[in-house]
Amino acid sequence: MSRKPQRGYYVRGQFVAEGSEMDLELKRQEKWDAEFSKTDRKRQSEELQTLGEELLGLRTKLLDGLDLPESLLDALAEAKRISDFEGRRRQMQYVGKLMRKLDEADIEAIRAALQEQRSGHADDVLLQHQTEGWRERLLAEQGHEQAVTEWMQAHPSTDAQQLRALIRQARKDQQALPKAQPGEGLRQGRAYRELFQFLREVLQSDQQTPA
Repeated sequence: MSRKPQRGYYVRGQFVAEGSEMDLELKRQEKWDAEFSKTDRKRQSEELQTLGEELLGLRTKLLDGLDLPESLLDALAEAKRISDFEGRRRQMQYVGKLMRKLDEADIEAIRAALQEQRSGHADDVLLQHQTEGWRERLLAEQGHEQAVTEWMQAHPSTDAQQLRALIRQARKDQQALPKAQPGEGLRQGRAYRELFQFLREVLQSDQQTPA
């Protein structure tokens, strides 16, 4: 009586019998790979949807430079118009679906544009702090003349006459304004704000001028 052939399969030229340790290990590995692949796809899908949500806040100039499909641009525009939470959530899911159709070059371009915007925002914050710091030094009761000298040395293109006029007026405004009541913020006059704008424009202009 002939022996019934053992059921199995070959893996890289090696016979693997069904029910053997190797068979069970290969099946466990296959299941793990399938689960990992599913988790990986889910994570990638969530990342792309998050990227789509960030696109909603991208400046128009940067968005126009991405050359994205009209369907995605229309979906983003519609998402901005929807105020209902559930409606917006469904719309963003649709945006995520469209994002998954983009190729890697488009995704990298989106990331680069978002990074450019974040860098620009950081520069604005730094400029804000620099301007406020200079204004406080120039208006300080002590050391303001030294601050003016240092400012003119750092920014020789400044109109010194206008700078000093704004400083004098801002000081006069501070002395003339009534003291803030409890719970109120510090009151400041018009020249205080004009001095800030003047300093900011000089700082911004000098930063943009090649050395």
